[in-house]
Amino acid sequence: MLKALFFITCNMNKALWILFLVTQLIYSCSHDKIKNKNYLTKYIVVLVVDGPRYSETWGDFSHKYIPFMDSVLAPKGIVLTSYYNLGQTWTTNGHTALTTGYYQAINNGGQELPVHSSFFQHWLNESGAEQKEAWIIASKDKLEVLANCKDTRWKNKSMPKTDCGVSGLGSGYRHDSITFKKAIEVMNAYHPKLLLVNFREPDFSGHQNNWGNYLAGIKNSDAYCYEIWKKIQSDPIYKDKSSLFISNDHGGHLNGVQNGFVSHGDDCDGCRHINLYCFGPDFKSNSINSSPHSLIDVHATILELLHLNGASTSGEVMREIFKQ
Repeated sequence: MLKALFFITCNMNKALWILFLVTQLIYSCSHDKIKNKNYLTKYIVVLVVDGPRYSETWGDFSHKYIPFMDSVLAPKGIVLTSYYNLGQTWTTNGHTALTTGYYQAINNGGQELPVHSSFFQHWLNESGAEQKEAWIIASKDKLEVLANCKDTRWKNKSMPKTDCGVSGLGSGYRHDSITFKKAIEVMNAYHPKLLLVNFREPDFSGHQNNWGNYLAGIKNSDAYCYEIWKKIQSDPIYKDKSSLFISNDHGGHLNGVQNGFVSHGDDCDGCRHINLYCFGPDFKSNSINSSPHSLIDVHATILELLHLNGASTSGEVMREIFKQ
């Protein structure tokens, strides 16, 4: 009986994915990109909470593990409930999709550069800004590869500053509290126009098969994101001029699929269905939207906000998050 139910569930998941992809195609074809309006956004902050399942974030109707998102942030911005990683559901792959706008197979251990250039490189090149105005700050050292790419037109050019892991690529992971402190220090010292921050804890504790620490990691990450939102709101340089994206890179296996929350990497709904929150002067507030989107659409939306018309993307601008 259990085998029969599992078979039915797997086939239902496949059918739902086909429906999602068809819906995404129709949506993409029927919605043209917004053509570079005069946006209020001058600063972009992207926070990536690594590895929580949707079932423990917005998918849990109690929202008990994301109290700040539920009570403070959501009323101020927009939550997207049909948001997915449609590529490989690993950390480096998910972050690469966010920063380059393309899904690609990439080594997940920090031993390979992304194929495509990032929005960091394009913005630094087109704006002529100093390197210190764009930062990647991550608990995971391997994410330092996001600063560069294989494309010979961009390799080793217009690279953002990085502070990843203990002391850079190959040095190992560090605690999220250190990453949070570093992010605030950089915001205070440099007020970067572009900032991406990675928090590792839900993913790290999940891989250790520690359910309690996994849930605590989600709750701690929620608090870190809230504190960064507060920093944006309290700093006159950032206030009313900053767009904030809070995303996941991937989720984890559904209960009953392999070892559940402990790992990820396949196309089950637990690995693919993730959470996205958007806040900023150009976005709607107190809104929940169920239009289908994925990681690469964050990239396309950032290109739109920054008028980076020379950069390419396979994503679509999330036009429904914008104010009319």
